[in-house]
Amino acid sequence: MRSAVENGQFELHFQPIVDLATGKASRAEALIRWNHPKHGMISPAEFIPLAEETGLIVGIGDWVFREAGFQAKRWCDLFGTGIQVSVNMSPIQFQSNALNISDWLDYLKTLELDAKHLSIEITEGLLLNASDDVKEKLLRFRDAGIQVAIDDFGVGYSALSYLKRFDIDYLKIDQSFIQNLETDQNDLVLSEAIVIMAHRLGLNVIAEGVETQAQRQLLLEIGCDYGQGYLFSRPLSVIAFEDFLTKTLEPD
Repeated sequence: MRSAVENGQFELHFQPIVDLATGKASRAEALIRWNHPKHGMISPAEFIPLAEETGLIVGIGDWVFREAGFQAKRWCDLFGTGIQVSVNMSPIQFQSNALNISDWLDYLKTLELDAKHLSIEITEGLLLNASDDVKEKLLRFRDAGIQVAIDDFGVGYSALSYLKRFDIDYLKIDQSFIQNLETDQNDLVLSEAIVIMAHRLGLNVIAEGVETQAQRQLLLEIGCDYGQGYLFSRPLSVIAFEDFLTKTLEPD
C-alpha cells in the first residue's frame, strides 16, 4: 500500500448525485478503488481501515483530493458547467497534524478551479466534542468555499447541537432509512423529519442508496433535494462518468 500511489494503482470512480426533480447530475461522489497488480480490484472496506491504522490515510486522502480536483476542472472545461465532486475524509485524516489545507487550496489555484466545485464528506462523530483544531479546519474549508456534507446522517448519534455550531451544507440520509421507505412508515417519517429540519436550517439533503422509482417518488414527496444510488447509476470510471454526464446534461 505504501507504494500504491507512486505506482498508479489507485483510481477514482464517481457516483452521480442527481437532482430528484430534474434528473440532472450536477454532483458526484469520488470513491477510491485499489487496482492491485496481483489481487485485482480491492474494496476500500478492506484497505481503508489498514490505511487509517498505519497513518497512510493522510497520503492517500491527499491523492484523492488532488485527483478529484483535477477531474472537476476537466469537467468544467469539457462541459462548460460546474460539477461538484465530493471526497470522503476519515476522522483520522481530518484530525491529523499532517493534513495541510493550505497546500490543497494552492493546488486548486494552480488548476484555476473554483473551490465551490469540491466538497468534503465527514461523519457525525467528528463533530461531537470537536476540538479547536477540527473547528479551525472546518472554518478553513468554509472560508475557501469548499462545502461540507455529513455522511450517513441519522445513525449512531442523537446530539444534533453541532448542526447549529458548524457551517454544514448537506445532510446525506443514511441508506438504511431509504431501503425500507416503501414498507416501513417509521423510516419514511424519520426521513421526512430530517428533510424538514435540514431545510429550516438552510441545508440541502441527499438520499443515499436510492434503488427504485418508488423510493425516488416518496423522496420527492417529502421534499428531498438529491438522490444517489443504483437507480441512477453505479460508481463509474472516469470515461463512463463522462458518458453519463453527456447524456444527463443534454437539454430536454
